[in-house]
Amino acid sequence: MLGPLETYLITWMRVVAARRGAVVGQEGYATQVVILTAALAALALAVAVIITTKVLSKANSINLNSSGG
Repeated sequence: MLGPLETYLITWMRVVAARRGAVVGQEGYATQVVILTAALAALALAVAVIITTKVLSKANSINLNSSGG
């Protein structure tokens, strides 16, 4: 299930893609590619930070000093 941030970013990328498709010429195409690439890189970085935080939190919650039974 996607959170509100992911849903917003996906919708925004679809709008940008639709606008890019509506452009008749190649003017500004390189700029759009750079902006879209930067947005995707930022999204990937945010996802990596979220995953890292959750994994470290779960790893830190493991009790290694239990007496095993």
